[in-house]
Amino acid sequence: MKLHFHKLGCGSKILLAFHGIGQDGITCFETFEKHLGNYYTIYAFDLFFHGKSKSFKNELITKESWSKLIQEFLDENNILHFDVTGFSMGGRFALATLEAFPEQIENVFLIAPDGISEHPLYTLASGFQPARWLFRHSMQRPETFLRTAGFLQKAGLINKSLFRFTQQLLDTPQKRQTIYNSWTGFRKLRFDISALYKTAVQNDVRLFLFAGKYDKLLKPAHVKKLAERLPPNQYIVLKSGHTQLVEQACLQICALIK
Repeated sequence: MKLHFHKLGCGSKILLAFHGIGQDGITCFETFEKHLGNYYTIYAFDLFFHGKSKSFKNELITKESWSKLIQEFLDENNILHFDVTGFSMGGRFALATLEAFPEQIENVFLIAPDGISEHPLYTLASGFQPARWLFRHSMQRPETFLRTAGFLQKAGLINKSLFRFTQQLLDTPQKRQTIYNSWTGFRKLRFDISALYKTAVQNDVRLFLFAGKYDKLLKPAHVKKLAERLPPNQYIVLKSGHTQLVEQACLQICALIK
């Protein structure tokens, strides 16, 4: 496996940044460079199956393999202490990094993070081999899936903006392969949030959680398991949808570090 990163900014503090599905490090976090580049040197990673990072097809990313990769990165770049941020899918990697290196982290910024809770559809599609075969088939031939989703949207059972977002995620064979590889390849990154929060407290790690009031992909209710444990000033609900959250959270982080 080869983990590629983009080095942004020139600040004295270090920030490891993990993007959402269908993105890469630089497109997700270029706004961080603009607003935080004088405070942080940002290592914005391309996660596997995205950008320039390389892994074998269908290779599982485990907590152990991830910890080894990050340790190699830290050693190669002489990094002892750092902060972490993760957006959407990147939340799983931010949580995995916190779990592996709590004594080296000061702040974690989770932006509409995946991994706090798990949608039953994700568990079904990625957890069992017959379901993974069906999921792969639906990604190769998405017409039935999209027709069904369109019918549910017209019936008012799926939000219109969520349906449009799904269409954009699945509009090319390459994007559909990325979805399949990511859902199945990252399925071992699961967390005991209660235990992980306890670890953060014991190591004086400050956790900041950002959610979007108008986010239809990852609603505030999906992060309740962590939100209810945080002090009020560390759980921030922004007037934003999913795609604008990184920029909005970045502005909030600017205020926090000042």
